[in-house]
Amino acid sequence: MTASVPVEERIRRVAMLLGVDAIGFGSAEPTERTAFVRTWWDRGYGGSLDYVGNRLDERADLRRVLPGAKTVIAVGLLCPAPSPAESSKKSGSLPGPSRGEVARYAGGDDYHDVLLERIRAIEAALPEMLEKSVRTKSYVDTGPVTERAAAEAAGLGWIGKNSMLIHPDLGSHLMLGVILCDAELRPDVQVTDHCGTCRACLDVCPTQAFAEPYVLDATKCLSYTTIETKGEIPEEVRALQGEHVFGCDLCQTVCPWNRSRPKAWPADPLGLRTRLAKREEWERPTLTWLLTLDEETFRTASHKTAIRRAGRVGLIRNALVAAGNSGDRTLLPEIALHEDGDDPLLAEHARWARVQLEGLEAEGGYRDN
Repeated sequence: MTASVPVEERIRRVAMLLGVDAIGFGSAEPTERTAFVRTWWDRGYGGSLDYVGNRLDERADLRRVLPGAKTVIAVGLLCPAPSPAESSKKSGSLPGPSRGEVARYAGGDDYHDVLLERIRAIEAALPEMLEKSVRTKSYVDTGPVTERAAAEAAGLGWIGKNSMLIHPDLGSHLMLGVILCDAELRPDVQVTDHCGTCRACLDVCPTQAFAEPYVLDATKCLSYTTIETKGEIPEEVRALQGEHVFGCDLCQTVCPWNRSRPKAWPADPLGLRTRLAKREEWERPTLTWLLTLDEETFRTASHKTAIRRAGRVGLIRNALVAAGNSGDRTLLPEIALHEDGDDPLLAEHARWARVQLEGLEAEGGYRDN
């Protein structure tokens, strides 16, 4: 008589049919990794991320999120690779319009929504597969759960020196979500740290946002300053921002575990990566376009994308900083629109951008397309 398929394998098969690229099972017990969130917050590395600081007890012990929780199911969905068009724009040589850099995960359908659809479907199927009622809670970067710590506990990979979860076959460009449940499932074997002596991610960071290997000071990270910061970007950060207008991928781009990953792209029969792929307007958008965005254009272009989180004003603020760093004097008219405008936040960043370009002009270092 053929042995029955273990329930963990049944759940894994259902998840793969739903289009996820990785799934693992771990204990919901607290670990040193989950407990570290308190130390991290107390050091001030969370800045204004009050949604973290307000629920530290739950982040440190997932059983406070779901009383009686025994298992965390971690799910990963691979971020699409840059399109040939985007790669071409990025490698293009002067002359040409100055462009902004948008993080790889953004600019397509919001991964929170795409991945949560998959997770909710898995969650709904659990009672039938477990053959009993089960209590669950699920999150995709929206609750008091540190997804990368849960994914590490569930054997999806290790947390690298860049503080990202690195899957040994897929790399770190994984969007993560979790399901907490009160059923006890067999945990997967955890993956050991393979970073070794490499420090490429630490050295490439323009703002030196890593307080030490494996520990990110979010307040210095360009993903924080271009997305989470709602007021002024600190002047000491602006010149280091370069062309980034939404997020930053540098610490992942240089990682050796991403250069050759994935070795083979997983099948995508449901077209999830097509949904996640950047829309054309977000493939290195021109700074001229960003600086002249009106509210209607922004809302249309950012519809159902993660870029909505920055807001129109935040995105223009970021574009002004990128313009100041571009050396492109042809952007001065668009900069002037905001320097003379009614928004004091944009006016201040516009003045900064103009001063940078005028300084380059005096030194003969500007671009004149």
